Amino acid sequence: MKYVCDVCGWVYDEEKGYPEGGIAPGTKWEDIPEDFECPLCSVGKDEFSVSEE
Repeated sequence: MKYVCDVCGWVYDEEKGYPEGGIAPGTKWEDIPEDFECPLCSVGKDEFSVSEE
């Protein structure tokens, strides 16, 4: 699954993870800490939606 930031469009891909932010490839969205912030615009997880791609 992919999740897209509603504010800036940054995409979190569960397959790729976010190694630069300490999130390993394969990490499910629900397993990411609740205090996660978008690396581009700093909004929280509640500002992300499931990507339709």
